[in-house]
Amino acid sequence: MLIGALTWRDVHNGPPRTLLVPVGSVEQHGPHLPLTTDLRVAEHVAAQLEHADPGLVLAPAVAYGAAGEHEGFAGTVSIGHEGLRLLLVELGRSACRWAARVVFVNGHGGNVASLVEACGLLRYEGRDVAWVPCAAPGDAHAGRTETSLMVALDPGSVGPEREPGATAPLRELLPILRERGVAGVSENGILGDPRGASVAEGEAMWAAMVSAASAAVRRWDVDGETARLR
Repeated sequence: MLIGALTWRDVHNGPPRTLLVPVGSVEQHGPHLPLTTDLRVAEHVAAQLEHADPGLVLAPAVAYGAAGEHEGFAGTVSIGHEGLRLLLVELGRSACRWAARVVFVNGHGGNVASLVEACGLLRYEGRDVAWVPCAAPGDAHAGRTETSLMVALDPGSVGPEREPGATAPLRELLPILRERGVAGVSENGILGDPRGASVAEGEAMWAAMVSAASAAVRRWDVDGETARLR
């Protein structure tokens, strides 16, 4: 059920619902992937969850996230940690006036601190709110992992400039990343190597990602410290 297809009476007279809210980011993804990659990942996972469960309602996405580490590249739009935290808190407070539960479906790693704090506060206030990640194993940013996801989802959105970026392990890059952002370690904005990405690999990642998120929502086993669904 899409919230855009409902009236207030549909919601008021219907059974208790769980509201899914995709949370993404608008940020550089190298010279070959769209700026809205993380947003589209969150939206696709949330849409698949909604499609499989009539008890879920899909809300419009929170498009902008905390992406300050990418602001060395044109096109990035970040509202920062505090801005995102406040938005999520107020969204959760309002939605929980009618929704039985709220699940934020997160597509961007930089949003995690905001989600943890926002969901932690909302749960402290007595609201049944949690978040679930859209996580796939592989390289960190705009590399083979995300390129495979996007060629499987929308091949026309993926450009031909599949060149390697910074390929050192993330733990080695983190000190410079924290100080200078992604531009400090990668001229093209890629953390990984998109060469070798494939539709088959992307489809397998999508299936695993959706399956894990779906199972977490069904269990509703919420980590007390992070408010993440396990």
